[in-house]
Amino acid sequence: MLRKLVLLTAVGYSIILVIVSFINLYDVPKLGSSHDDKIYHIVSYFILGFLWLTYFKPLRNKYTTISVIMATCLFGFVVELLQHQLNPNRTYDTLDILANCVGVLIGTFFAIRINIYKLK
Repeated sequence: MLRKLVLLTAVGYSIILVIVSFINLYDVPKLGSSHDDKIYHIVSYFILGFLWLTYFKPLRNKYTTISVIMATCLFGFVVELLQHQLNPNRTYDTLDILANCVGVLIGTFFAIRINIYKLK
């Protein structure tokens, strides 16, 4: 039951992340840094990587972690490429892709290290 909840959360979060990536964002809270956008990318993709690896963790073999990292980084890459095509008010930024991948790596690391629940 818990595993199904994690799957639902991961899918729902992925959908919300796509929607937020393609709409115009106004009045986003400022963190007071010149790198606010990159921080938001890292945090967003940290959550994405954490959720997906948490879901796949019970099935873990030597390829699970690398597959989740590659799939979620590819997801972030495709979203970044498409957002400018679908919304001219959004821009492409290679550093956003890098921030996405950094977030995924940190999130999957945390998912590996945390053993709160055994999902079945």
